[in-house]
Amino acid sequence: MDNDRIAGSAKEFAGRVEGAVGEMAGDAKTQASAKAREAAGTVQNLYGQAKDAARDATDTAAGYAKDAYETGQDTFRDGTQALAKRVQDNPLGALLVAGGIGFALALLMSRPARRPPPRWRYYG
Repeated sequence: MDNDRIAGSAKEFAGRVEGAVGEMAGDAKTQASAKAREAAGTVQNLYGQAKDAARDATDTAAGYAKDAYETGQDTFRDGTQALAKRVQDNPLGALLVAGGIGFALALLMSRPARRPPPRWRYYG
């Protein structure tokens, strides 16, 4: 719980008590002061609640990010182990797949760039 929430609640309570005293005494100035103190306490309490909500949201987001990171690590590790097992089980197939991928990349990288057709200008 944030200190602003505690202080705001205390000010709000003090304003209510002061308002009750002003009402019993019939003093309009005390009642106005009490309303101002109560309003200030309410605002401070709301500010503390907003800070608490922001802190909770940050903690929750950090927890989700940590969980996602750990899950990603586990998935990557599992995938790497599965790939290593496949390569150990069938080394020739893995070599052929790697060679095919390399050949396709070489074809894509060695192509000349496409040039736009020349523009002909006719002067008449």
